[in-house]
Amino acid sequence: MIFEVIVNVSLKEAVLDPAGQSTGKILHNMGFGVENVRIGKQIKMNLNAENMNEAKENARQMAEKLLANPVLETYDIVVKEL
Repeated sequence: MIFEVIVNVSLKEAVLDPAGQSTGKILHNMGFGVENVRIGKQIKMNLNAENMNEAKENARQMAEKLLANPVLETYDIVVKEL
């Protein structure tokens, strides 16, 4: 079966986010009422797996081993059957 996997990665709250701070300041100066802007990344892929549980576990392992730095970042995973 083929699954769509989306891994959203963001910095932990305790980690400074200079890009988010800069973007937030610019948006505020443009007149938008934003606060606490954080910049992250999203990784999308199609994954072959036997079932949903295997797809979720494979995605978790990918996130832990390569896609996210568990010391500095958190992640969440969305898996949908295609």
